Amino acid sequence: MSTNTESQTHSLPSRERCPQASGLESVAPLLHSGEETPDPIPTTTRGTIPAWINGSFLRNGPGKFEFGEDRYNHWFDGMALMHRFHICEGSVTYSSRFLRSDSYNLNSERNRIVVSEFGTVALPDPCKNFFARFLSRFQIPQPTDNANVNFVKYKGDYYVSTETNFMRRVDPQTLETKEKVDWSQYVAVNSATAHPHYDREGATYNMGNSYGRDGFFYTIIRIPPAEEAAAKEDSADLSGAEVICSIPAAESRKPSYYHSFVMSENYIVFVEQPIKLNVLKFMLYKIMGESFQKILSWEPQYGTVFHLVDRHTGQVLKYRTAPMFTLHQINAYEDNGFLVMDMCCGDDGDVIGEFTLENLRQESGDDLDKFYNSLCRNLPRRYVLPLNVDEQTPLDQNLVTLPNCKATAKRTNSGEVYMTHEELHNDELLQYGGLEFPQINYDKYNGRPYRYFYACGFGHVFADSLLKMDVHTKELKVWRYPGLFPSEPVFVASPDAAEEDDGVVLSVIITPRKKSTFLLVLDAKTFTELGRAEVPVSIPCGTHGVFNETG
Repeated sequence: MSTNTESQTHSLPSRERCPQASGLESVAPLLHSGEETPDPIPTTTRGTIPAWINGSFLRNGPGKFEFGEDRYNHWFDGMALMHRFHICEGSVTYSSRFLRSDSYNLNSERNRIVVSEFGTVALPDPCKNFFARFLSRFQIPQPTDNANVNFVKYKGDYYVSTETNFMRRVDPQTLETKEKVDWSQYVAVNSATAHPHYDREGATYNMGNSYGRDGFFYTIIRIPPAEEAAAKEDSADLSGAEVICSIPAAESRKPSYYHSFVMSENYIVFVEQPIKLNVLKFMLYKIMGESFQKILSWEPQYGTVFHLVDRHTGQVLKYRTAPMFTLHQINAYEDNGFLVMDMCCGDDGDVIGEFTLENLRQESGDDLDKFYNSLCRNLPRRYVLPLNVDEQTPLDQNLVTLPNCKATAKRTNSGEVYMTHEELHNDELLQYGGLEFPQINYDKYNGRPYRYFYACGFGHVFADSLLKMDVHTKELKVWRYPGLFPSEPVFVASPDAAEEDDGVVLSVIITPRKKSTFLLVLDAKTFTELGRAEVPVSIPCGTHGVFNETG
């Protein structure tokens, strides 16, 4: 299933290199409002679920798109619906709950949208008089606590998170909503990502924003491990959180949007990409009646800056590359004086704003095909950062000396290091439309040299295949069936695994053709199906998830 073609350092925009799609199936049924299943229900097993898998596969994502007569505009806006597939000795049960966020509760009580989200501005209460409605336009908008992106872990506790300063602690077994956590009560940030990293000592790292009179800063945060000797209280605890460093924005009035960051054993890399947030519009967006997505713009003239942070000292170095867009990184590791960094990248950051429900719910036909073919395809790339650069480093000479690597890094006349990437794939990937949602054997290989990653292939507006990529040979293994739409693949290692890909890959598969969903279990080594657990419930398309071994 593979071919070997030479990687190209320079490339045409991703949308021009992938085959055009036609006759796409409508995915509107994947974007419906779901219903809760709070009490676990049994599933029907086909094939075999390995008996050694014991724990819960937790998933998150948008699951409710209307209140009363009000409708959300963007897929990112839907209220968080949490899912749990509990796996024990070959049997699987399923349950789900809506997150009881303040946003969900207020919208439910008033039966309309009263809290603004990424792509939807809440309108003034029609029951108020004209003057009160007018004044409400000038109130400072409160960030949502609709944490519909991911499950994350801090000090042993599970939280659901989004990209504001609020998270919600949850019970991973019952999916019940616990207290709201405000990052700003622990450390001076105004937001945090939904994609933290974990080191082998139990500490957690994340990124946030801080802004004030001194400008706009990107902030690296470290949350220490839980104290094993301390009595565990049933409450959220981010005490001890500290700022490692604060990176000033290249232009404080136009800071960059980011969704995640890169971490190796000794370094963190923040990618300052040319998706820009207009701060003035941000301060006025409610008055102007604009949603948050409308104040983001793709401005490639700024290029891309990699900020390399020593996570032990906080020292920062800068590297530059051509304008590119990234949401998710694959892995990063250090190798003989270089930092090797693999990411899913595209050439057009406007794609974030395109996932409106109006676009996604189009029926099959020319309009849906046209929308899909207009989207940028994200593809895997490798950047290599030389770690030992000083005033004695020669100019205009490729500093990358790793064997069989086509990425380059050159010190320019201005003293900066400019990089070009290596394509981390061959032409076979293009028939699957690019990829996203990459995952690895995180516990053993995050921040270390690795060989395999797993991802979703995007031959449709939503993922329509699962992929296994060998970064040494660039060969692919593929799972794909017409009409089946998989979620992000999550790797679970087998007991006493001897090799990197000893284990299984879990993915939730949904289909617009019938009211059913199933949990797919693939052999991670061969990428063949072992079994599936079918659920008689229609689940909306989700975002991210984790496997919880403790149940």
